[in-house]
Amino acid sequence: MKKTYLIILFTITLVQLTFAENIRVEPEFWWTGMKNSELQLIVQGKDIAQSDMQISYPGIRVKGKVSLDNPNYLFVYLDVADAKPGKFDIIFTKGRQKITYNYELKERRPDASKVEGFNSSDVVYLIMPDRFANGDPSNDQIPMRHPYKVDRNDMTVHHGGDLLGIENRLDYLADLGVTALWLTPVLENDMSVDTYHGYACTNYYQVDPRYGSNEDYVRLVRKAQEKGIKVIMDMVFNHCGSDHPWMTDTPSLDWFNSPDNYVETNHYKEFPFDPYGSDYDKKKMTDGWFVSLMPDLNQRNPHLAKYLIQNSIWWIEYAGLNGIRQDTYPYPDKDMMAEWCKAVNLEYPDFNIVGEIWLSNTAGTAAWQTGSILNKGNDTHLKSVMDFGLMSMASNVFKGENRLNAIHSHLCYDYQYADINNVLRFYENHDANRFFTEEPKPEELPAFKQAFALLLTIPGIPQLYYGSEFLLTGSTQKDYAYVRADIPGGWSDDKANYFEKNGLSSMQREAWDFMHTVLNWRKDNDVIAKGSMKHFLVNQGVYVYERKHNDKSVLVVLNGMNKTVNLPLDNYKEVLTGIQSGKDIITGKSFNFSTQLILNPKEVLILELQ
Repeated sequence: MKKTYLIILFTITLVQLTFAENIRVEPEFWWTGMKNSELQLIVQGKDIAQSDMQISYPGIRVKGKVSLDNPNYLFVYLDVADAKPGKFDIIFTKGRQKITYNYELKERRPDASKVEGFNSSDVVYLIMPDRFANGDPSNDQIPMRHPYKVDRNDMTVHHGGDLLGIENRLDYLADLGVTALWLTPVLENDMSVDTYHGYACTNYYQVDPRYGSNEDYVRLVRKAQEKGIKVIMDMVFNHCGSDHPWMTDTPSLDWFNSPDNYVETNHYKEFPFDPYGSDYDKKKMTDGWFVSLMPDLNQRNPHLAKYLIQNSIWWIEYAGLNGIRQDTYPYPDKDMMAEWCKAVNLEYPDFNIVGEIWLSNTAGTAAWQTGSILNKGNDTHLKSVMDFGLMSMASNVFKGENRLNAIHSHLCYDYQYADINNVLRFYENHDANRFFTEEPKPEELPAFKQAFALLLTIPGIPQLYYGSEFLLTGSTQKDYAYVRADIPGGWSDDKANYFEKNGLSSMQREAWDFMHTVLNWRKDNDVIAKGSMKHFLVNQGVYVYERKHNDKSVLVVLNGMNKTVNLPLDNYKEVLTGIQSGKDIITGKSFNFSTQLILNPKEVLILELQ
């Protein structure tokens, strides 16, 4: 009996020594005063689900404790509606062992819910942090769980760009005239395969240390906002990285879709509104992995859904964000995504979320926008969508001759959007060809000017891609990395510096000056941000449209021909009656409206009517 007793005692001691080692709680802290007073805490530690838990703090009510398949996770649901800011202890006990975790409820900023989202008065500038500028070389090569490579000669690995590099260029961006920044994901991607792009998250509450710290990110947001620049965070709910700790210590058997048998998605993005789609194809779309490095999260699991929703609200509140761009929007569970949008809108009514819905037809895109009559009463609650159709045609249209009918026809279908002012319009991004795939010739510069004049003056929210302003080129033919080039001058040892005008070629300077002029004219311009639009059929290769708000009007004239056009003005009397002249905001020249306009080859005019 004595020997048996000793063996049992030894076994109990081992369990007690390993119970809840390195306990972790997500989120690290929260705030009082939220409209939704429920707080989910995910507690992770060895056998933590087998413990008892106690909280004694005025105003906090424990709504429930949930353990799933893995005993190393405990999901705690609290109601903090009546709690005041402060710190309190969460006590976990198992047998004779007790672990105390100190948690904090912070006081919410009085104006936190009034954050202004990005809107049609803004111009969004997309940056890939690893490729923009290196402000802190000391964080280029640092210890991570997985080794990685920093080599600017290899387009597929890290190059060293970071948050400080962006912060150091805020004056440049403000001067250029952009008013919102969208950064590709900045959260930790500690992967065994290089994912410098950021779309394989391994920690949803931590900025990747190669970019900086959480505090660095908050400082960047604050300094950008001080300069009149909003900040949009890129988030990914559909998948995480294959080296996320969840993959080796999974909270539940249904945390991932197809966890044991890799199934790639069929990218069937039309499925939610396809009246004939099969259940098999729909399931493969939502439950398939995006790629082998990005395991598919199951948002139908209510605890995971709550985690993702709460995580996004945490970042909005913590950093003071102005918007979210949600990656691969049609791929996660559609009902969960609608609940997410509602939850964010509840806390931040003026906030904006744009979803990446890569469809080229207007109807398919418009059906995803809140208020659409096309989604059969199943409202998505998503405010903004992206016009990939415009992106797919723009380069060929503007670089060719007499092709502006395609733009006119595309815009004719804007009526399908419930809110055209919340459509993000663009020509380039990190997953698509640059406007110029190769170094442009001087005679191609007018095509650039026409294209971006249109982008910046039609209804919607225009989005630029870093380097567009000085004609950065690239093609995805070899690899997506080749549309993600470094900006010369972003690294201290660069021979050229594109952030300084004297570092640009004469053609690049002309492009930059054009963009600078139009962007700064567009700021606080209600005619463009809020005005109505009236366009005319393309005549002799010339596309003409008016933007009007109250008693102010702007007339945009695009000559799509490689020759001089004498454009009769009789067709445009309904917008020119009583108007004597117009001043071109690009050149400052005035044009008198008599019987015709004489347009140079590929000329663009943005005329303030007088």
